[in-house]
Amino acid sequence: MKAIIQSEFGDANVLSYKDVQIPEIGDEECLIKVAYTSVNYADIKKRIGNKGKGNFPLILGLDCAGIIVETAPTSSFSIGDRVIAFPKDGSYAEYVRANEKLVFKIPDTLSFEQAAAMPTVAILSYLLLHEIGLVKKSDTIVIHSAAGGVGSMLVQLAKIAGIQQVIGTVGNLEKANYVKELGADVVCTYETFTEEVLTVTKGRGANIIFDSVAGSVTSRSLDCLALYGTLVQFGNSSGEAGHFKTSDVHSSCRNIKGFSLGTTREHDPLRLAPVAEKVIELFNSQQISLPIAQIFNLEDAAAAHELIESRNYEGKVLLKV
Repeated sequence: MKAIIQSEFGDANVLSYKDVQIPEIGDEECLIKVAYTSVNYADIKKRIGNKGKGNFPLILGLDCAGIIVETAPTSSFSIGDRVIAFPKDGSYAEYVRANEKLVFKIPDTLSFEQAAAMPTVAILSYLLLHEIGLVKKSDTIVIHSAAGGVGSMLVQLAKIAGIQQVIGTVGNLEKANYVKELGADVVCTYETFTEEVLTVTKGRGANIIFDSVAGSVTSRSLDCLALYGTLVQFGNSSGEAGHFKTSDVHSSCRNIKGFSLGTTREHDPLRLAPVAEKVIELFNSQQISLPIAQIFNLEDAAAAHELIESRNYEGKVLLKV
């Protein structure tokens, strides 16, 4: 089969389109012929070496949509099932193997393009909003990086949930209209959001802030987080650690919560199935969707990475396999 192979850390040029062996499945695993896979910012971080050691050669990619072509004898899946999955050993490949706990059927009415756009960002966003952030309709929330994949999803899910005030931040106000069309009430930049949040809330601050950027954005988030509010930290796309003092939380009764979908896939995969079922139905009923920024052929994965790194896109970037 064809796959994108990486043999060292580096820029997008380390990604090579090569022939490799089709993986063999084990117990409780299935083999999937990939139709599309998405490109996530975590792929960039792993490619350049910001997510630990690399066991080279490796295949990048967190999720995919495709068709099951082989199952274990006792499988609950059948050959021909249309699915989304979080594969083992990467998804930038024509065939992938996946633990059945991380494979979810999709209906015939849901396109592979939309299905491939959703697994990481939609399941993560639903968990962040409803299980980690525990949002209420009366809340004012801030969603950092609101034009990205997770941000786009959080904004839509928040509006479906009836959240009173949704504030999105972007790196460039050229993306403001896009974020407002998704449902955000206010859009501002990373430089101005603290003041704007305090203005909108008449000095009270936001109840929940979703932060995937970290660095200085974390400390500025605490400057506009309400009493009893929650900062949900789930990434550091800035490449810098966010900092806070214990005094930032105890006297104000505020919380800081961390969450990782990768950790949850590894240590508590069964937690994902009921969430996957809900978001698949939301997509299938067209209550939510993810704009596709661009689709690249698998062999052009390096160009897809360059687009992600430019941040000059809105929505999701896919690879057609």
